[in-house]
Amino acid sequence: MAASPAPRSQNSLPKPRPLQRPLQLIEGSLSARRIERQAPWLAGLHRISSGALVGLGFSMLGLSALTLHWQNQWAHSFAKLEASKTLEHRMQESSALLEQHHLSLVRRPGLLEPTSSAKLIHLPEPRSSRPRAPLPLLAGFQLRAMPAGY
Repeated sequence: MAASPAPRSQNSLPKPRPLQRPLQLIEGSLSARRIERQAPWLAGLHRISSGALVGLGFSMLGLSALTLHWQNQWAHSFAKLEASKTLEHRMQESSALLEQHHLSLVRRPGLLEPTSSAKLIHLPEPRSSRPRAPLPLLAGFQLRAMPAGY
């Protein structure tokens, strides 16, 4: 006699699973309609947080663009600063060369006239051809010379 397996009853047989789409579980958990029916306040909170996330994303993109722009402006300004430093250095070298040239002329007697107070010429202050008009704000005030000592 051979042993045969016991016949299974209808209740012990595994039930066939219904056909499911691959991402049905995830789609169901992210569905706002199901949550909206169960808890409308939670769905509103979900919408607000989604909007805040989108807004933060756009603000981050904007700040990144501004940062890149400011870095570019800083790089241009720094390049100008370096160019001005180079020009300043060249100007100092040129003035030093001119100073050395003039000092070498001083060492040769007879080329430059020594300065003395007797040879100074004093020129009078130039007179202006027309008197200056007073400022419009000061037109209402009478301007007169202040006595000495004040």
